[in-house]
Amino acid sequence: MRAQFVLSEIGVGLRRNLTMTFAVIVSVALSLALFGGSLLMSDQVSTMKGYWYDKVNVSIFLCNKHDAENDVHCAKGAVTEDQKKQILADLKKMPVVENVTSESQDEAYKHYKEQFGNSPLAGSLTPDQMQESYRIKLKDPQKYQVIATAFNGRDGVQSVQDQKGILDNLFQLLNLMNRGALGVMAMMLIVALLLIVNTVRVSAFSRRRETGIMRLVGASGFYIQAPFIAEAAVAGLIGGGLACVGLVVGRYFTIDHGMDLSHKLTLINFVGWDAVLTKLPLILATSVLMPSLAAFFALRKYLKV
Repeated sequence: MRAQFVLSEIGVGLRRNLTMTFAVIVSVALSLALFGGSLLMSDQVSTMKGYWYDKVNVSIFLCNKHDAENDVHCAKGAVTEDQKKQILADLKKMPVVENVTSESQDEAYKHYKEQFGNSPLAGSLTPDQMQESYRIKLKDPQKYQVIATAFNGRDGVQSVQDQKGILDNLFQLLNLMNRGALGVMAMMLIVALLLIVNTVRVSAFSRRRETGIMRLVGASGFYIQAPFIAEAAVAGLIGGGLACVGLVVGRYFTIDHGMDLSHKLTLINFVGWDAVLTKLPLILATSVLMPSLAAFFALRKYLKV
């Protein structure tokens, strides 16, 4: 009987404040969708870091005859065969180096044409203008500075470049975007909480006679509060369900189908469905607990029961 009364009161409350209930559902759905998206973005950045940091190389670019004329780092002329052999031998002796591969001028020219063949500059370049290089795979990508210190400024070396630095800039941008999404999520969450509190107060005010009678006949505080808390929880749960649907649909149409980024951007290791599915219970739990707690504290002050 009590359960039937609570359920009937939930239905009455949701219908009576239909506009505000709709606003609560939408705001909860948006805030929790952003929350879930931020969690997935954080997982994506971590996955990309693990994937790409394991593949980054340190490159030592060697001076050619054109660099000797135009680059202060190559003022002593193009690299000689003896210098190349010495650089390679020193690299192989270093404990931080896992392996070394060399790229000739012809290979560098071929790779450049493959990547930038449509560039206007590509037609004016010749193989002898390209730089020979050594690509070093480190046992620990964080030890780049060891290579830079050992070979920067050395005769025959034009520059030492670390691909990890380029990736760090990318990951900083992604983290900044993620923090921006979290900021928007926090604002939406505040809006949702304010709407929940106002909705509960309006509902409690519209039924003040019923609650007054219930207090007079000795009903417990929880029995009076239960319908209002349940209303907020149901509205929040609907919003959480919409947020979950949004995440699943968004993952499906942006990565697997529709935009099909998993096939168009093969260089990015996207998070899988397991990462999405593990976030859904958290979103649903938050969608129920957040409105329930907001309604509980609002009612304690408003009803004074």
